[in-house]
Amino acid sequence: MKLNFIKTAKTALVLVYLVIVAGALVRMTGSGMGCPDWPRCFGYYIPPTDVTELTWSPNHEFGKGQVIIKDEKLWVAKETFTTGESYNEGNWEAYTKHDYAEFNPVHTWVEYVNRLVGALAGLAVFIMAVMAVVVYNKQKTNIILLSWITVFLMGFQAWLGATVVYSVLNPVKITIHMVMALVIVGIILYILHKAKENAGSFKQDKLFKTLLVVSIMLTMIQVVLGTQVRQFVDEQIKSLGYDNMNLILNSPEVTFYIHRTFSFVVFGVNLWLYLRNKKLNLGYSKINWVMLLLLVEIASGVAMYYLDFPFGSQTIHLVTASILFGIQYYIWLETTRKTVVPQQVY
Repeated sequence: MKLNFIKTAKTALVLVYLVIVAGALVRMTGSGMGCPDWPRCFGYYIPPTDVTELTWSPNHEFGKGQVIIKDEKLWVAKETFTTGESYNEGNWEAYTKHDYAEFNPVHTWVEYVNRLVGALAGLAVFIMAVMAVVVYNKQKTNIILLSWITVFLMGFQAWLGATVVYSVLNPVKITIHMVMALVIVGIILYILHKAKENAGSFKQDKLFKTLLVVSIMLTMIQVVLGTQVRQFVDEQIKSLGYDNMNLILNSPEVTFYIHRTFSFVVFGVNLWLYLRNKKLNLGYSKINWVMLLLLVEIASGVAMYYLDFPFGSQTIHLVTASILFGIQYYIWLETTRKTVVPQQVY
């Protein structure tokens, strides 16, 4: 049963990461408002594929809550009814959450898939929490508690997603949404760590552990700065268009320069960690993945700046950063498994 719980927790972790990937694709394709309402999409559980489904027409049945676009506004059906030969305002009420009223089938379905993956992740987390109660009962109450906290946070994350839509992609709310996803990743990793408590131990080194904490903090700072830079890029694209990607970063905000400079600091700290792990033979093999991910992160950043944002580079940049955080955090969890203390070498 414990093995099944661990498999379920790993599945939940993968699905949460897939939500991050889907969210990155939403931003890359500009699909954040593909579904202007929540939790349904234009009032449908399965979204429309053609604008005619969102256009008023005579002798057409609309279900309660379904949406049409009329006069560049969203209108919601008050009840289920069949339209007559002329438009009747009494059958509709204005959608008041925001004034965004556009339909793009690609954007709609990209956002819809994002929500579906989120729902699957939420279901997996819920199953994990139920299994925690069954498997651990009163043995490890911390695993049970953290599993149900994760369920709550997934619900909170869904609510945050709704507020992002209602705010028409407010950058602060997008940043909070991203950070919360990493918090959920961290909690699930901690649950896995506690569930595999006897999985082995590692050598301890205070400097290594301190540097690791610093590197995690730097990664989080980079993620926050990166979302702000991305918001600037999105605004520039709206202003200049996709045909002028070479002009996007001609006059960037100061956050871009901070973000770029911090990348050297992040790489330097993690290189120090890599060399110290190797020199003291501490056994933290996942640090190799950290270095590889950092190289991918830097390469994608360079590609965006010098090659005018090639397709997929922004998604790779964001997803790599989130995976990097997860691995760094799990290495820190490994440092809590104590064994021999090596001779200090500086």
